[in-house]
Amino acid sequence: MMKRKRRLWKWVLSILGILVLIVIASALYVNYYIDKTLPDIEGKVIVKGMDEDVKVTRDEKGVPHIHAKSDADLYRAQGYVQAQDRLFQMDLSRRQASGTLSEVVGSSTIKTDKFFRTFSLRDAAKKSYDGYSKEAKQVLGWYAEGVNAYIKQAKKEGTLPYEFKVLGYEPTPWTAVDSLTIGKYMAYDLGGNWSMLAFRHWALANLTADEVQELMIHYPENAKSIIEENIENTVKVSGQFDASLIPNEFNGSNNWVLSGDKTQSGKPLLADDPHLGLSTPSIWYQMHLTSPSQNVSGVIFAGIPGIILGHNDHIAWGVTNVGPDVQDLYIEIPNPDNPTQFKYENKWEQAEVRKEKIKVKGEKTIDYKLVVTRHGPIISDLAFKKEKPTAVFSMQWTALQSTQELQAILNLDKAKNWHEFETALTDFKAPAQNFVFASTDGTIAYKANGLIPIRKRGDGQFPVPGYSADYGWKGYIDFNQLPKVVNPDSGYIATANNKVVGSGYPYHITDFWAQPYRYERIVEMLEEKDDFTVEDMENMQLDTENLYAKEFLPNLIESVKKQGKLEDVIKMMEEWDYQDSVSEGAPLIYNLWMIKIQQQLFKKSMPADVYDMMPGKYNITDEILRQAYKGKPGEFVDKAGGIDELVTKALQETVKDIKESHGEDLSNWRWGDYHQVVFKHPLSSASPILAKLLDSKKTPVSGSKVTVRAAASDKTGIVNHGASWRFVADLSDLSKAYHIVGPGQSGHVRSQWYHDQVDDWVNGTYHETVINGKISDGYTLILKAK
Repeated sequence: MMKRKRRLWKWVLSILGILVLIVIASALYVNYYIDKTLPDIEGKVIVKGMDEDVKVTRDEKGVPHIHAKSDADLYRAQGYVQAQDRLFQMDLSRRQASGTLSEVVGSSTIKTDKFFRTFSLRDAAKKSYDGYSKEAKQVLGWYAEGVNAYIKQAKKEGTLPYEFKVLGYEPTPWTAVDSLTIGKYMAYDLGGNWSMLAFRHWALANLTADEVQELMIHYPENAKSIIEENIENTVKVSGQFDASLIPNEFNGSNNWVLSGDKTQSGKPLLADDPHLGLSTPSIWYQMHLTSPSQNVSGVIFAGIPGIILGHNDHIAWGVTNVGPDVQDLYIEIPNPDNPTQFKYENKWEQAEVRKEKIKVKGEKTIDYKLVVTRHGPIISDLAFKKEKPTAVFSMQWTALQSTQELQAILNLDKAKNWHEFETALTDFKAPAQNFVFASTDGTIAYKANGLIPIRKRGDGQFPVPGYSADYGWKGYIDFNQLPKVVNPDSGYIATANNKVVGSGYPYHITDFWAQPYRYERIVEMLEEKDDFTVEDMENMQLDTENLYAKEFLPNLIESVKKQGKLEDVIKMMEEWDYQDSVSEGAPLIYNLWMIKIQQQLFKKSMPADVYDMMPGKYNITDEILRQAYKGKPGEFVDKAGGIDELVTKALQETVKDIKESHGEDLSNWRWGDYHQVVFKHPLSSASPILAKLLDSKKTPVSGSKVTVRAAASDKTGIVNHGASWRFVADLSDLSKAYHIVGPGQSGHVRSQWYHDQVDDWVNGTYHETVINGKISDGYTLILKAK
């Protein structure tokens, strides 16, 4: 018996030993494979298509400095190098924008594919390509040659990024249209107001007239006929749209520029920090490009040639989002007997029908029909399968036209002064951006640039009848009449998605500007002194003072005091210094309190999906609160029991939620315990193991969505949106500039530059990038011409 047991144990131990060896061998193979796919950053590599050798030096932060003897080789090398560090990101980006994710991911992304095919980004990119100059098409072609040289080489050597192995596919060759499609996606991400119109259409059909008016920032005059049409021909909104695909409403940025009169050096200073999604890898890729015709440094979206934001030897520039109303919804009436025909001036007009196929990994290909009216694609009731709708939405959008932003970018990179820079901007049409500019000759300037529609009737606040010739666009604001400032007496220019025109401006841009708090705080700091330095600019970008709380908190506190509630919490709020600091408890209470007030006001009045897609909750709530504290409570406040009851109940629920997650002791509450940044990889949601391997660690971070140090969080407190790149340029010495690209340059998990800037991003530690060739501690790779 004992011998049998010993034999059994020996057998079990042998099996376990074999399993351990298999696990170890598998781990070693995975490690070997992943390490094998790291890009070469030193030595020499033959790159097909190069005319001459190109030198690529990566500095201590992984920023590639590309030195080429011609523009052709420069852009080929740029494509090759971007693909080395970001090929999977590039492929995923073109697939998402093109609506082809399901081909490699599976059925979970079918809705996403349908959505982006409907929005027609790739179709718009194809139309745009035809409008590019011969020279710009050459650049797109050279860039694609570089990307494809890397893809071909990596396939041959088995060194494609590991993500392709995980998903079980290989990338197809890169094309010029792929680059332009990614550019159109950025126009989508930064230029959308269609969801606001859809929401307002729902509100007109389901809320009282007074409630609708409260949901407007500015209620349009003489809008009776448009409102009647919205009510008479209702389009189904609830259940039609996926709120997760709507761009983040806090997509914006800060930028400012100072003249030499306000700086220690006597030359301009410029700062820019675009606010976009925070992810692994970063949405931005930092590069330095040098050829006989240019010497330019900054950032670009992976998948696109050139430098979109940054500086050269003569100028520096940055952008924020203007946020104009560039998407209009039209109420279209389909023919009951032929749903691809739509009424226009009492006749049935045949729409364009595009028949597309959506390939789905492991499943049958889906036939998909896209219908495009004279105004644009139908974006509601897409398939007409379940029922025959009596009205649907079509969308007109500036970015669906032929626009040549890359042409503008290539010319901006080589501009030497304001005249050349502004001339280059004539091609930058979608998305509309606030450009700030500085040059070594001392000029500072600003221009709001892009296509902004002029409407026949109305101002774009509601969907309009698509069946009447009375509505539509009659043109765009003339380039020379777009908002512009050059060398102002104040000595500074700043934008933060705030209102950029006064009441005398003759054209409608939007009524839905960002909350003013970031802009007001920037101006407050810029007016404090006249001897600013680079360090001052960096400190400003990290400022955490919450002017939003300064405006509303005193009134909110008085409301709660009247109710005699939560004295300990109120004491903490009264002692707050208005800094959204990780070490304080008050910002945790205030920021969650404001969200709870929104929920108390609106959530019960609408379906959950309509509430989720409701844009502008902050702006609308702000105005409702202002009016209530002026003694003019509206319908929503009255339904909530009055202003004092509303804010007190919201605070009680907020405190209850915080106690459940952070404990009963208020003295232990910290903003940083809730408000933490994670740069997430697109594959990490597939499993906790991948999340552990691919995502950055959770790190407490100060700031919020309303501070200059932009750091917006999701419902769980994870900061996923903010200053995706921070940049400061001193025009007294443009041989260098100062940057942070969170979480790092590389998209490869084993790279030393994968997450090396996470702590830099949190702590505000900038790295210096030079453009004079004097790079210390670099890694040099020579791309050899065959």
